[in-house]
Amino acid sequence: MQRYPRDFRGHGPNPPDAAWPGGARIAVSLVLNYEEGGENNLLHGDAQSEAFLSDIAGAAPWPGQRHWNMESLYDYGARAGFWRLHRLFVEKSVPVTIFGVTTALARNPEQLAAMQAAGWEIASHGLKWVDHRDLTEAEERAQIAESFRLHEEVTGSPPRGWYTGRCSMNTVRLTAETRRLDWISDTYDDDLPYWREVGDYNQLVIPYTLEANDMRFATAPGYSTGEQFFQYLKDSFDTLYAEGIQGRAKLFSIGLHNRLIGRPGKIAGLRRFLDHAQSHPGVWFPRRIDIADHWRKTHPHRRFERPTQMPREAFVARFGNVFEHSPWIAERAWALELGPAHDSATGLHNALCRAFRSAAPEERLAVLKAHPDLAGKLAQARRLTAESTAEQASAALDALTDAQRESFQRLNAAYTARHGFPFIIAVRDHTRDSILQAFQTRLANDTETEFATACAQVERIAELRLKDHLP
Repeated sequence: MQRYPRDFRGHGPNPPDAAWPGGARIAVSLVLNYEEGGENNLLHGDAQSEAFLSDIAGAAPWPGQRHWNMESLYDYGARAGFWRLHRLFVEKSVPVTIFGVTTALARNPEQLAAMQAAGWEIASHGLKWVDHRDLTEAEERAQIAESFRLHEEVTGSPPRGWYTGRCSMNTVRLTAETRRLDWISDTYDDDLPYWREVGDYNQLVIPYTLEANDMRFATAPGYSTGEQFFQYLKDSFDTLYAEGIQGRAKLFSIGLHNRLIGRPGKIAGLRRFLDHAQSHPGVWFPRRIDIADHWRKTHPHRRFERPTQMPREAFVARFGNVFEHSPWIAERAWALELGPAHDSATGLHNALCRAFRSAAPEERLAVLKAHPDLAGKLAQARRLTAESTAEQASAALDALTDAQRESFQRLNAAYTARHGFPFIIAVRDHTRDSILQAFQTRLANDTETEFATACAQVERIAELRLKDHLP
């Protein structure tokens, strides 16, 4: 059994209608990361200075030393940048979600009070603004627990949302396993919220962004001017807004940092963008908790039995007859490298077809021979599989006149005598008359052509059968 954990399907080719409140065509989520006072620093018990997301080009950590210039740039974010942003958002009446590093919030009481007075959501950005990749699972779990404790102590209530940022491979699972969060955002994999199943718990995920993010003022390739930032935000907004007009409303997340966008030359681009967005009708500026509340009511999670999580026996019992009387195909497909993308009709069909296509010619011939004649003796005796019975009925092959039945039986006999296997066609794609026409046309083909055609029809029948049971 091989299982691949990454989910490349997501909402699939037909994502849900977000149905934002008031018929909004787009939801714009402004996120302000509050990290000043939570970054790597000897004062905070760390082994080196910070080196991430500042205006120091090519910064590197200083082991065992404080870094005055780095600290000063972070201090700017708290002392000046935050208040410039606070004035802008209050002026524009735009609510914000704070990704607050818990230790930073504890060290910045005046800024915290201003956030709360403005009605902003204060989510957790972890205990410290440090890399978590090298933490053991136990260490990271302990930090998450301490962040919950300290967050409630500092703000008066526990966080309802979470974004670690510099996370490990365990972060999303560990935060979900707390069962205390309405949403988590440590993913960048969609333009809509979605549900993630963690054991028997359904965790809502609201994806975040690293590209519509002012961090690119401090990384390469990135922005050099506020105008560049504005243009990127505008282009993103315009694209998503147009999709919303077409009935495919999406979420637009924007990531901000006090010490970066809070600079005078950079914030001008953000102001220009807010003017642009607010000039359009049907734009919703929610906090992330508002998005979570809406999504939970409008798109509650519905679990279904996922093929890739079934034990072998259950998988074969459920899908062993998708290819008529050929459970060995399901057995071989179960052993492939399967993942979340195979938990749909299209995905599982691909896996089953791989097993069928890679089989020896005589095995594939046996699959063809396992199919019943159309309107044949087995149908009359009611000895078809449930799937075949329903399929033949869909083209009214169970309601033939005596003359029509005789015609089908004559063609069946002639086709089998010529090619060595029954005539196979996906009857749900046809009418009774078009089936008879195909019968007569294909009877004259050479056997090699008909073998390939019959195999393709077997695969099509399997696809239609799967679509009766899976998304």
